[in-house]
Amino acid sequence: MAPVKLISHRFQLTAFFVALCVASAGTAIAKEPESRSKTAVGAPSSNKSNPKGKKSKAAKASAPIAKSSAYATRDDVMRLADDLAQRRDLDRDWVRNAVGQARHLPVVARLMQPAPTGTAKNWRVYRSRFIDPVRIGAGLRFWQDNRETLERAEREYGVPAEIIVGIIGVETIYGQNTGNFRVIDALATLAFNFPSSHPRATERSQYFLGELEQFLTQQHRAGTDPLEPLGSYAGAMGMPQFMPTSRAKFAVDFDGDGVIDLNRSAADVIGSVANYFKAFHWQPGMPTHYPVRFDTTRLDMDALMAPDILPTFSVASFTAKGALLEGSALQHSGPLALVELQNGADAPQYVAGTENFYAITRYNWSSYYAMAVIELGWEVKAALAR
Repeated sequence: MAPVKLISHRFQLTAFFVALCVASAGTAIAKEPESRSKTAVGAPSSNKSNPKGKKSKAAKASAPIAKSSAYATRDDVMRLADDLAQRRDLDRDWVRNAVGQARHLPVVARLMQPAPTGTAKNWRVYRSRFIDPVRIGAGLRFWQDNRETLERAEREYGVPAEIIVGIIGVETIYGQNTGNFRVIDALATLAFNFPSSHPRATERSQYFLGELEQFLTQQHRAGTDPLEPLGSYAGAMGMPQFMPTSRAKFAVDFDGDGVIDLNRSAADVIGSVANYFKAFHWQPGMPTHYPVRFDTTRLDMDALMAPDILPTFSVASFTAKGALLEGSALQHSGPLALVELQNGADAPQYVAGTENFYAITRYNWSSYYAMAVIELGWEVKAALAR
């Protein structure tokens, strides 16, 4: 999820393993039949928009609707809808109708729960889910089809093509899996029913309320039906899985057609991902990480791990604490972080992460995610060269 996805490093790894089960099942939880009719909000009538009587994407969507309840019956939610409409200068009845038709999806709340304490992390398992022939092959086709656009994005934003390709591949397999949850249901559930047992429940609930407000604002001003868009269980949308606020801040019309389309325009997706990284201080020409080894006679692992993945140490201080670099890494001028990738019961792997490694974690707060993006991009680039 981009845009991100303001989720802690520890929790995001957990969320991946849960979400992976959803994705690997073809988002099966979102394919049970819908047990109710749906009234469009600010959209054309069903006869015009669907003349052959086919089910809409939203009607096919989600699962859990059969076992969910609408928010129209909650006075506190309707008061929030009124407040939103007033603050955002939106039509009050439109907002109440939209929010009232949103559904509480218990499965979404469950997917947001952190893993039990002591759950093992495993980089090799994580990597195997993303660096595979399916993604590499799809990435190769995506790069070949969009070579000139990727080159233009690299020139204008300074972000290498392999990083952009890696992000889109890890997020959605280049648009093959963008999510089957109605976005309004996911965001409403997490805004109004975020699991109270979560250690950051209040903060996270407010975050998703802000995302719901932004989503409704975008849909209202575009004159589109807020019940139609589909996305992830967290409300992320499109090929790059941008959250609504990230779309508002970072999405660009890179194909110049006057419309930002993160579902069908590969150019807009490429430009928007590159713009996102530029906004988070991507440094052109800087590596994402370097190999590292340890001098056990002076190793201060506690000090090295204390900042987590935030680049903090100069080369000199990094080395003084027993983390040894070689070659070009010794000439690195910016701060570094010691990044640990655990491998279950086996020994962890370590790299020296740069500011560009950290920039990737602003898309998704996980070092495992960042490394998967980097290595998928490398693999696709290698396939392109063959």
